[in-house]
Amino acid sequence: MVLYEYPFNESIRTMLRLEHLFDRLGQLMARETPLDHHFALVTIFEIMDVASRADLKSDLLKELERHKAQLNSYRGNPAIAEEALDEVIRRIDHAFNGLNQLNGKAGHALTANEWLMSIRSRISIPGGTCEFDLPAYYSWQQLLPVRRRNDLMSWAQTLMPMAEALQVLLSLLRDSGAPHKVAAQSGQFQQSLAAGKTYQLLRMRLDPSLGLIPEISGHRLMVSIRLMRQDEEGRLKPAQQDASFELTLCA
Repeated sequence: MVLYEYPFNESIRTMLRLEHLFDRLGQLMARETPLDHHFALVTIFEIMDVASRADLKSDLLKELERHKAQLNSYRGNPAIAEEALDEVIRRIDHAFNGLNQLNGKAGHALTANEWLMSIRSRISIPGGTCEFDLPAYYSWQQLLPVRRRNDLMSWAQTLMPMAEALQVLLSLLRDSGAPHKVAAQSGQFQQSLAAGKTYQLLRMRLDPSLGLIPEISGHRLMVSIRLMRQDEEGRLKPAQQDASFELTLCA
């Protein structure tokens, strides 16, 4: 099953983008070729760009505090396993403390590294990191993979508190929804959302053998999914067939 996720607000959209970038960074750093490590560095700069939003850090801290307060209110409830509750709160506290101790925005410490910033200023230029433009960077790419990886891990370390906070918050959000099977008639599906309840994330799992691609739209009152099919030239066209998929709404 292929998983698709759709954020209902800008905050979750930013969190999903950062999660995507952190996942890519982890995969690229584990490899050994200079090209993979080049794109790992590109990804570090992309994370810095996305995380430079002025209120992102404070928003994440507030969300962690909100979740902790909500979970603490469940104490004493016989339906709640206290040991599991304590473990989740411990994860929230660890993520909160790590992010709170971070000085400035994520990656701010790297801006003091003139060599990194010289690469960052040219990396968006097509072909701007050729060896004749940045000979010191080209020399770094010829180092042993373990040396390059250690450098990348050192630079990425300043971003890890934000990565942990995102992992905790998105995990809690995804766990808040219950999956259920739904059917799209003639490739169309609509569902009204419960009044008074604010959903933040839609998740759907679709069988790849159907060859369908979802176009998802939604707001606080309604979610709509249109199933599409790609033609030979890559253009998406509405699929007219009935199809079922798994839907999860996370509040």
